Amino acid sequence: MNNRSTFSKLVACAIAFAFTLAASGSEAAPAKKKQKKRANVTKKTAAPLTPGYAAHPAVQAFIAEMVREHGFEANALNTLFAKVRRNDRVIELMDAPMRKPAMWFEYIPRFTTEERIAAGVAFAREHKVLLQKAEAKYGVPSNIIVSIIGVETFYGRVTGGFSVLDALATLAFDYPRRADFFRGELKSFLLLNKSTPNVSLEAKGSYAGAMGLPQFMPGSYRNYAVDFDEDGRVDLWGSAADIIGSVGEYFVRHGWQSGQPVWSEITGFDTAKLPPIDGGLSLRQPVRAFAELGLPAAAGVDVASEAAVLLLEERDGPRYYLAYNNWYVITRYNRSRLYASAVWTLAEAIRMRSEKAQ
Repeated sequence: MNNRSTFSKLVACAIAFAFTLAASGSEAAPAKKKQKKRANVTKKTAAPLTPGYAAHPAVQAFIAEMVREHGFEANALNTLFAKVRRNDRVIELMDAPMRKPAMWFEYIPRFTTEERIAAGVAFAREHKVLLQKAEAKYGVPSNIIVSIIGVETFYGRVTGGFSVLDALATLAFDYPRRADFFRGELKSFLLLNKSTPNVSLEAKGSYAGAMGLPQFMPGSYRNYAVDFDEDGRVDLWGSAADIIGSVGEYFVRHGWQSGQPVWSEITGFDTAKLPPIDGGLSLRQPVRAFAELGLPAAAGVDVASEAAVLLLEERDGPRYYLAYNNWYVITRYNRSRLYASAVWTLAEAIRMRSEKAQ
């Protein structure tokens, strides 16, 4: 009896153990299916690679033009454009919703922080000899050159992280609104690389393709950048001499008049008699025309040159200035009244701080 009882108990335990294993297996199987399902979902949502530009019809026409007119090799350009990628972020930034234009008192503070002024004074001190050389050659004051570099890239701290080639190709072939302009800049970039090998096809810049500390577009790089240190190449990233000299060259080629003022504030005048102002600026006219209105110009200004009435919004109300030719030249760097005014304001802050430190 005892043996039968023991045997029965062993059989019962074995059966129970078998059921336990079966139950365990039946629970594990759905878990495996669930994992497999998650893996499939991950695979489906993986971002596809953006195809290169080589097969784009407009790119093929562009390549043919570069071969025909500039002696490039078709195979080399096809290989290059097969690696070029459309950058949707570039288009997003170009198409960013137009905001209401900032007012002057909202715009200027970022450019006249203590940090930016102090860094400008330090830059001017470090490159004093080069700045003096450029001012002597081009007639552009040192503080203007320093200010441009300070406004554009914070003296080289922020030069852009976009592939210039990808950005220009994206805008040349997938941004119809300004395709002609950027196709020209893409052409200039390839020609620049051909003539100036230190400008790499892998160069980084702004989302619009501007490069180096002074943020020159490729066309400007080719036309205005200079080898100011005479080392046989033009380097707008690493050569302080080339950077400084190139800004001076750009300004003088756009009509900078040495010794002439930038602006003078209009005070004690009935602003109702001022010419119509649209977008913060009146039409340009000869300085003598303003004198005939009874509006005095800055001492020494060329009365045959042109000026415009500039409005800048302060918190306590508008202020008016006569903006002369040299102010207009600053707008050739960036066609904005706020930009040009910020460059001049920072330039004066750097000059005054530098003089105080002497």
